Amino acid sequence: MDLLIELAKYPVFRIDDVKEFSGNEKTAYTRLNRLMKRHLVRKVRKNIYSVVNPATGQLVATRYQIACAITDTAYISHHSAFEYYGLANQVFYEVYVSSEKRFNHFEYDHLTYKYIASRMSEGVVEAKNTTGVRITDLERTVVDNIRDFNKIGGFEELLYCLEGVNYLDEKKLIKYLDLYGTQALYQRSGFILEHYRKDLQLSKEFIEYCKSKIGKSRRYLVSEAMNNSFYNNEWEMMVPKGIFEITDPGGDRLV
Repeated sequence: MDLLIELAKYPVFRIDDVKEFSGNEKTAYTRLNRLMKRHLVRKVRKNIYSVVNPATGQLVATRYQIACAITDTAYISHHSAFEYYGLANQVFYEVYVSSEKRFNHFEYDHLTYKYIASRMSEGVVEAKNTTGVRITDLERTVVDNIRDFNKIGGFEELLYCLEGVNYLDEKKLIKYLDLYGTQALYQRSGFILEHYRKDLQLSKEFIEYCKSKIGKSRRYLVSEAMNNSFYNNEWEMMVPKGIFEITDPGGDRLV
């Protein structure tokens, strides 16, 4: 049995997978070390390995497959989910990984894999065309990015991503908004998605539902723009001037 051929069937594998073909743990580590010394396999981090593609010299596993192998509950979320769906304006050097189990941030091949605590299990799906990738569906991705844009990606990047979306299931949006259950998120989501309502095929009833949940608290939409914001009475929120005037930023893109 050619161990390398068997392991190549897994984009990412662990020592237990090697044991399956080697009989015991000692033999498994011996055979694995031989493959690593020949630069046919690389170790990503503790107990995460991938076969090297001889044609490119790169791992068979993608950044997304590596991310989902970090823990048993790991999945792609936030801006990294937008990247996977081809909606991102910029490709970041960070891969955002939500998980019920905590892990320490780590770097591999010029990428930083960043832990985000998983707040719910709903809205996580198996990617259709890629083995071993779990990811938030589009509606959950939108809600998560609206919720955390001040920490991840920024507001302008969020708007660029939304520009590429042509449909959202409002029943799913409401489900995720209700699970988070925070007034600020209803407020942000309603205000932002109202601007794209027709493009996203959202009903007026969805916008009114968000509005009914905002309470009486006044908040800033973008924390960094406090000195350049005006009060929006309809949403009881301070919003930056010219907020939806997106222009091409030009310059180099992160790759």
